[in-house]
Amino acid sequence: MKNEKALVVFSGGQDSTTCLIWAKKEFKEVEAVTFNYGQRHLDELACAKEIAEEFNIQHHVLDMSLLNQLSPSALTRNEEITEKEGELPSTFVPGRNLLFLSFAGVLARNIGAGHIITGVCETDFSGYPDCRDMFVKSFNVTLNLALDEGYAVHTPLMWLDKKATWKWADEMGMLQYVREKTLTCYNGIRGDGCGECPSCRLRNKGLREYLSEKKGGGSL
Repeated sequence: MKNEKALVVFSGGQDSTTCLIWAKKEFKEVEAVTFNYGQRHLDELACAKEIAEEFNIQHHVLDMSLLNQLSPSALTRNEEITEKEGELPSTFVPGRNLLFLSFAGVLARNIGAGHIITGVCETDFSGYPDCRDMFVKSFNVTLNLALDEGYAVHTPLMWLDKKATWKWADEMGMLQYVREKTLTCYNGIRGDGCGECPSCRLRNKGLREYLSEKKGGGSL
C-alpha cells in the first residue's frame, strides 16, 4: 500500500474542496473522484472538474446514475426541498455515502492510494446516518476486510462546524478561493449561492460567524 497517496471524494463544494486543499498539503500525491449520480445541477460536475484542473490533480468521474433509480430524492429530482422537524430533509439520498465510499475504495486500490478522504461531518449535518463518525469507522473496517488491505479513511471535518471549517480554510490561505470557486447551493449557484436553500443558509451562517469573530463585525 502506498501510504503517501490519497484519493479525495470530491464534489466541488465547500467541504470537499477544503479537504482537497488539506490533502495537497498532507500527502505526496493526490487524486480526486467525483460521482455523477443524477444530481440536480450538472454544474456541480463542471465545478469539480475546474477545481481539479486548477490544482493539477488527476480527476476521475464515475457514473452512479443508478443511485437516482434506487434512492430518488429532492437532491436528484427537480422538486421542492423541504425540512420537517423530526424527519430527514427531502435532500437525503439513502446509501449515498455508503456507495460513494465503496466505489472510492475500489478506485483507491486500482490507483495505489492508501488514504481515502471524505468531507462528511457530524457537527453541522441534517441527520444523515451515513455522515456519522460511527458509520465511517465501521465502513473503514469493512473496506479493509473486503479488499484485504490497510486503507485509512479520513474525515478531517467530522467535528468541525461551518464556522470552524471556514477558519481552517483561512488558516490554509484559501478562504477566498473556497468562497468564490465552490458550489454548495442546491439551486446550482456558485460562491455565496442563492442564500435561501438549506445548504446556503448553513454555509453563509458559518461564514458570517467566522468573519465576525475575525474582524469584529465582518459580514457577507
